[in-house]
Amino acid sequence: MEQFDTIILGAGAAGLFCAGFAAAKGGRVLVVDHARRAAEKVRISGGGRCNFTNLHAGPENFLSANPHFAKSALARYTQWDFLDLLGRHRIGWHEKTLGQLFCDGKSQTIIDMLLAEARAAEIRLATTVDEIAHDGTGFRLTLSGRPAHARHLVVATGGKSIPKIGASGLGYRIAEQFGLPVTDTRPGLVPLTFAPQELDWIAPLAGTALEARLSANGTAFDEALLFTHRGLSGPSVLQISNYWREGDAITADLLPGRDAFAALRAARQENGRRQMQTVLATLLPARLAAALAGRWSLTGNLADQPDTALAALADRLHALTLKPTGSEGYRTAEVTLGGVDTAGLSSKTMEAPPLPGLFFIGEVVDVTGWLGGYNFQWAWASAAAAGRAIAERG
Repeated sequence: MEQFDTIILGAGAAGLFCAGFAAAKGGRVLVVDHARRAAEKVRISGGGRCNFTNLHAGPENFLSANPHFAKSALARYTQWDFLDLLGRHRIGWHEKTLGQLFCDGKSQTIIDMLLAEARAAEIRLATTVDEIAHDGTGFRLTLSGRPAHARHLVVATGGKSIPKIGASGLGYRIAEQFGLPVTDTRPGLVPLTFAPQELDWIAPLAGTALEARLSANGTAFDEALLFTHRGLSGPSVLQISNYWREGDAITADLLPGRDAFAALRAARQENGRRQMQTVLATLLPARLAAALAGRWSLTGNLADQPDTALAALADRLHALTLKPTGSEGYRTAEVTLGGVDTAGLSSKTMEAPPLPGLFFIGEVVDVTGWLGGYNFQWAWASAAAAGRAIAERG
């Protein structure tokens, strides 16, 4: 039987990053993954350039049943620490919108850096986890038919999102096996879908995009909104999907930061002979303006509209109510909401106190970040917390 100090399940962002810390003081570390390529989610992220963190990353950008849980790990390994690491590896990066940081080159540079940092660990891909047990001294595993033993077991298996690259619920099953609670899971950062009667006017707008403010359950995001054949997507929709629950409506302000009533009155004064649809097209994309004009039965010239009618139209533009029936599911979801309950973990080390030596990090834990690099920052921070704790034990 092979003996290791630490076995890490999952060769993704969190697992590889943890390996470097865990092996820092000479511990024998094994990283295993059933996939044939390491860090596939890193490779495809950010359009192939990896949105690896966010300048504004902080506890307020994360969802969890315990909103305070992430504070410790995020404070002890910050976005600035990760940027220092990129500097040591001479990896160029740039900021896009809202503090989102991307590689200047391809995301493979991040994967190469993770593998370099984990060079003291052994990495085995295309390896299945057949069995896990605790024998009183550590963890006994069967990996593709081969027995192995370790004092520490780190579960970095991710969530259920994007199953085509190998996502599964393995981490949740391991937690339940050892008596740890798991909260309900659902797709996060995911496009929303609609019933046929709503799609009748939404689907023909596929490809239309605009800046909008989407709100649900007391939370709002100002980012791009995209109409699709299935419903709504774009950054604002992905963000609000984390807060939307089935049966809820969402509200779209199609002119965020503008006074629609004042704009309509000014247009009436300038040229009241224009048709309502024509005027709407000066405020919104033409296809959307036409769709809303038909949906709301906007007819006649602008000059024929009293202030009360313009005020009512402005209210609609600032508060368009939409009621999704669901989402596109884990197939396209960027993350999984919920997971291993933080009530069963140490916020300082990510260890499960009921069973010393067992750790859970990254997406498998009930901590989910906003769109824009936040989930990678949680991967780095939680991995560092667990890896450092393991290394300190020698």
